[in-house]
Amino acid sequence: MEGMTHPITPPPELLKQWEDDWFNERENVDVLLIQVFQAGADQELEACCGLLVQQGFDLVDYLHAARRPKPPSLKKQALLAIDTAVADDRLSADVANVVRRALEQLE
Repeated sequence: MEGMTHPITPPPELLKQWEDDWFNERENVDVLLIQVFQAGADQELEACCGLLVQQGFDLVDYLHAARRPKPPSLKKQALLAIDTAVADDRLSADVANVVRRALEQLE
């Protein structure tokens, strides 16, 4: 199919930033590699979404949600931490209930 190939090349500004971070020792190489892989994966996802739109498929929101799910909110993480602490007998049920009720009142 015509137009199916997309170069996965980061913009020059991003390459320069990574190079500066490496030479100025602001970032460790493993952190930079993760950033590079993430940038490439994000670019590939956007190219796939663009192709889906071009072909008339309405799956972009679904694909984004499936491939880049949003992390649970801080409130949900805290509630899970409370449940885990109670299950591990590190927090009493009474204290957990007070904290849980306070969290539930937050937006």
